[in-house]
Amino acid sequence: MDTLAPAVLIVLVLGGLIAAGVFLHFVPIGLWVTAFASGVRVSFFTLVGMRFRKVDPKRIVLPLIAATKAGLDLNINELESLFLAKGNVDRVIDALISADKAGIGLDFKQAAAIDLAGRDVFEAVQLSVNPKVIQTPKVAAMAKDGIQLLAIARVTVRANITRLVGGAGEETIMARVGEGIVSTIGSADSHKKVLENPDMISKTVLSKGLDSGTAFEILSIDIADVDVGKNIGAELQTDQAEADKRIAQAKAEERRALAVAIEQEQKARVQEMRAKVVEAEAQIPLAIAEAFRKGNLGIMDFARYRNIQADTSMRTAIAGEGGDSSVGGQIG
Repeated sequence: MDTLAPAVLIVLVLGGLIAAGVFLHFVPIGLWVTAFASGVRVSFFTLVGMRFRKVDPKRIVLPLIAATKAGLDLNINELESLFLAKGNVDRVIDALISADKAGIGLDFKQAAAIDLAGRDVFEAVQLSVNPKVIQTPKVAAMAKDGIQLLAIARVTVRANITRLVGGAGEETIMARVGEGIVSTIGSADSHKKVLENPDMISKTVLSKGLDSGTAFEILSIDIADVDVGKNIGAELQTDQAEADKRIAQAKAEERRALAVAIEQEQKARVQEMRAKVVEAEAQIPLAIAEAFRKGNLGIMDFARYRNIQADTSMRTAIAGEGGDSSVGGQIG
């Protein structure tokens, strides 16, 4: 009996320690004391309920203490709902404290909606207090005189809290500013006017209300740099002249090819006619022989014909045209 007493005592002590550990796990007394000392009233049942809902009480109570110390009146159930919705409770509380100190109207529901929408609400509040400068890449545009200008703009923006949910981002701002720069330079009669007065770009672009539907408010648009690019008008005229020249060359080549074809066709016709002449001349000796057989041509007539033929050949040789008559050659 005496030997069992120490063992029983040890078991009771261990059981008590385990029970105390389980109790302290589900009932974080230290956290409750911290909240109570900070003026935040949280019941034990609320803390135990958080454990059963798999919510870390520190992730809820500590931000609530910070908000209470900053003078904000928040409900612990709202913070727990935000946590269960996968929201960032710490960032939301930091944003609410910063907005309250900066005099920006931001309530818990709005901040929670911004956070759950995927935006950093604390960064948005900071951006509302400290505006951000966005620099556009080089925007190329051509004035009416054909000269290209390359402009770089710096856009100063601040976050618009009321349009953070569903509002467009920085990319939209940059695209709209670039479009405005192109439109302004393109409407200028001369690139020199833009170089002399570059603020005409910023004034024109700023007056178009480019921040409509975005999560930002444009405070100013400043032209940081304007460079002269290519002479696009001259290049276009040169390209057009080159194209016209190639078209003219193509048409000339077409006409030349047509002339060559006609020439070859005429040569073919000449050869055809010469063949017909040769064929006709070949019939002359036959006709003379037939005339001899029928008695229509005498010896003296043939002699006179040969004399005339010889005289013609001599005259042709003297004139430099050369060659005998084909008829004479065939007869001879």
